[in-house]
Amino acid sequence: MQHFTTVKDVSDPKKLVEKALSVKKTPFAWKHLGENKTIGLIFFNSSLRTRLSTQKAAQNLGMNVIVMNIGTEGWKLEFEDGAVMNVDKAEHIKDAAAVMGAYVDILGIRAFAELTDREADYREEVISAFQAYAGVPIISLESATLHPLQSLADWITIQEYQQKPRPKVVLTWAPHPRALPQAVGNSFVEWMNQADVDLVVTHPEGYELAPEIMQGVAVEYDQNKAFAGADFIYAKNWSAYNDYGKILSQDADWTVSANKMALTNDARFMHCLPVRRNVIVDDAVIDSPNSLVIPQAANRVVSAQTVIMELLQHSIK
Repeated sequence: MQHFTTVKDVSDPKKLVEKALSVKKTPFAWKHLGENKTIGLIFFNSSLRTRLSTQKAAQNLGMNVIVMNIGTEGWKLEFEDGAVMNVDKAEHIKDAAAVMGAYVDILGIRAFAELTDREADYREEVISAFQAYAGVPIISLESATLHPLQSLADWITIQEYQQKPRPKVVLTWAPHPRALPQAVGNSFVEWMNQADVDLVVTHPEGYELAPEIMQGVAVEYDQNKAFAGADFIYAKNWSAYNDYGKILSQDADWTVSANKMALTNDARFMHCLPVRRNVIVDDAVIDSPNSLVIPQAANRVVSAQTVIMELLQHSIK
């Protein structure tokens, strides 16, 4: 594995989940791997779980950690090739990424979608630029269209809590007052397509995810039908893909309620957090014994540590 930006970077995702479950049992057994190594965590956007979990994961491996928030601590970066930099951009990504790569052994990058130009977002211009110019392995801490560390943690969580060999897993859209990226939904579908689960995606018409992501995936526009017999309910909002970045509905009927959960097979509730309570999900659901949001968040350390280990073992000589 040279980089970690999508499930496609992983030769055997199931084996990676198995390794993660082993890492979770003995998190401090590999400190020698990170000795005298440094990871840089570069944030173009705000973070809580991603920053703290990845920093802790690296420290579990004995690494030095450098954290930088580009918006408040760095120069404004230019990404366009051949740009005449006589306006507000002080440094080109070619130079900035190469310098960062000279200081660290691994770079983690977090950069959200702009939600104005679909083609630009789906080209993953920020992550791709760092891959091109940094000269070190890149870990996506969430990109414009994908969030693989979250999805790996999600799979780990499902593996831990599933009660039958092939559980029914439902990804449900839920309302939100702001336009949000499709990254978590896209990534969850990508990873669940590699898992032994019965995956169903449910959302109002108009909220279809990218066709290349959804190829072969069951879609149900009736949330009640989708929930029937489900073992896991994963709630997440995303804005429209076709009418890109737009909010088409804020229908409160899509909020995950106790009545909706009663349609399931005593399903576990999942969400990546942060969550708008009583908008995405009712308190009665997220605070119930069936809620996995805290174990799911805790597994972010496990997913990050497993990925860093893979890069240290196979990509860094």
